[in-house]
Amino acid sequence: MASAILTEELECPVCLTIYTDPVSLRCGHNFCRVCIDRVLDSQEGSAGYSCPECREKYKERPGLQRNIALRNIAERFLTTQSDQEEAGVHCTYCVDSPVPAVMSCLLCDASLCDKHLRAHSKAPEHVLCAPTTSPETRTRKCSVHKKILEYYCTEDAACVCVTCTLAGEHRGHQVETLQEASEKKKKKKLRNDLQKLMAETEEADKRVQSLEELRRKAQEKAAAEAERVTALFRDLRRRLEELEKRVLSDITRRVQCYDDIIGQLEIKKEELSRKMRHIEELCNMTDPLTVLQESHTGDLCDTEDRHDKQLHDGGDLDVAGISHTLHTGLANIMSGVTEAIYGKPADILLDVNTASNDLHISDDRKTASWSHIEQNRPETAERFQGYYQVLSSRSFSSGRHYWEVDFMDVGGSDFWTVGMCYPSIERNGEQSQIGYNNKSWGLDRGGDQYSVIHDRNQILLPDGIPSDRVRIYVDYEAGQISFDALCDPIRHLHTVITTFTEPLHAGLGVWDTAGYIKISGGSQGV
Repeated sequence: MASAILTEELECPVCLTIYTDPVSLRCGHNFCRVCIDRVLDSQEGSAGYSCPECREKYKERPGLQRNIALRNIAERFLTTQSDQEEAGVHCTYCVDSPVPAVMSCLLCDASLCDKHLRAHSKAPEHVLCAPTTSPETRTRKCSVHKKILEYYCTEDAACVCVTCTLAGEHRGHQVETLQEASEKKKKKKLRNDLQKLMAETEEADKRVQSLEELRRKAQEKAAAEAERVTALFRDLRRRLEELEKRVLSDITRRVQCYDDIIGQLEIKKEELSRKMRHIEELCNMTDPLTVLQESHTGDLCDTEDRHDKQLHDGGDLDVAGISHTLHTGLANIMSGVTEAIYGKPADILLDVNTASNDLHISDDRKTASWSHIEQNRPETAERFQGYYQVLSSRSFSSGRHYWEVDFMDVGGSDFWTVGMCYPSIERNGEQSQIGYNNKSWGLDRGGDQYSVIHDRNQILLPDGIPSDRVRIYVDYEAGQISFDALCDPIRHLHTVITTFTEPLHAGLGVWDTAGYIKISGGSQGV
């Protein structure tokens, strides 16, 4: 306790720490030299100077007198405190013999052994902490009146002492005890924190449920897709094995033809040998009647070579024919693979009733090009106005489909759009342009730059895609629209994932006076 009182007496009123190079004013109050210089500097230019402690006035800047005795006391006290801290913290109330402290009270500015701690007040204002030789009592005392902070001013949101509430600047203000204010603040904050945590927990639960549902759907879709891919590769291996057997069999058959021809020639050689022996026998006969009679049976040397043409035809392995068989077989397999992956190629025909009058539509309804001559088609609600666009007559509301387009340009520039549209797309104004509304998805090409556009949001694709042929793939149930550049190798450009709410029509637009778009694949039906 005595240590605490001495500490308070050795504190500078300005910085509230132990004096450093203390000096005195004429009024007798002491301050750190640095602290009082700072205060007097701040008072320059005013009506005069004053002591920060007693407010005594000085017309001129007061002189400072070093307080050597106070400096020595402060230095010895600090040294003693340091030694005590090294030796440990002892109970303030055990004066007969030093007893180690187990806790320190910030309110009492005292350290307590286990015995005195049991007898210590349990009131909330007595804040206990780990043993320390210099409890931070300054934070619990009024900086003006040096009294314990017991109340909380609700108007100024400040902790105050009793003097502040009775005669100080907080007089007449609404105050509460620290305990009451703490409980209110704690409860209010905890209540707010609890509400936030409950809201976050609820949101997290919803998110978890949503993710679990998405995971369940993804697992189901992944299982179905894995089964489809497994079946596809199983069928692909079967077809490749069949093609391999067919081509190898063809190669073997073409080689075996040599054996057939050689066998036929061996038979021919035996027949020739037999005729030679017979002729030799006739030559050796002396009976002229027998010779003459044998000559009437025909020309024994008539040995027409029926194998010359067959020998000539089988004179070399028909590599070109084998290659044709192999190429045709692989092409058929790839066609089947493409159909298994993307479905059957859609039979896309352009709907002239939707075509802008600035577009020319070919007779087979497969090609659209910029027209320099107004087409003078009748004005209908379905026809695009202002934008050179057209929709397909066919729509898709289920299944997997794909279609391909070729863009041909004779003027050196590429500006076109292909995509999928709802039938409810606007037909006039900026909202009618494919990709510039929430009813269409477009792959746009301007020069060498590809981009995907939906609802006016543009996604630029990488440069350097050397292809004027594009495949558009739709999986209605999966909510997918994919765009692929059919270069070598094929490059996937972008996939849109969404949920379709209407049937889908193919759509295209031509923005180049020298170009045209041709739909490839599908039948040429009317």
